[in-house]
Amino acid sequence: MNQLNSLIIEGNITRDAEFKESPHGCKIGKIPIAVNRWYKSGDGKGIQEVSYFDVEVYGKMAEYCESRAIKGRGTRVVGRIKQNRWTTAEGKTASRVTVIAEHVEFKPQLGKKGDSGEELADIAEANEAAAEEINEEEAEAVAF
Repeated sequence: MNQLNSLIIEGNITRDAEFKESPHGCKIGKIPIAVNRWYKSGDGKGIQEVSYFDVEVYGKMAEYCESRAIKGRGTRVVGRIKQNRWTTAEGKTASRVTVIAEHVEFKPQLGKKGDSGEELADIAEANEAAAEEINEEEAEAVAF
């Protein structure tokens, strides 16, 4: 039986995304997203919980995101979780969990026109290409 590794997160970009190019010309991006959760404690007090995620995008998806992933913009990501593991200089094992995006949507910005038909077509093309282009091995050669 296959195991499932899938998630959906919706939040706001915490700072402008970083984009680089791999040695083979593949665009790679890292988008930092904060996700807020509100709930009531047992005594009825409202509590806010914030989680931070680094989202990685590759190829055409990264090209699509490059001009749109700006600080404060609302974003929805469908993807999967990846854990990177390494040994530090002190010999300790370290790890970091990131989200590998398979689909990215941006909420409209206040005071700007909504998504045009052309932009929606760009989204569809980027999402289609993302499934074919994710090359994590190549991405590991490019450090952020």
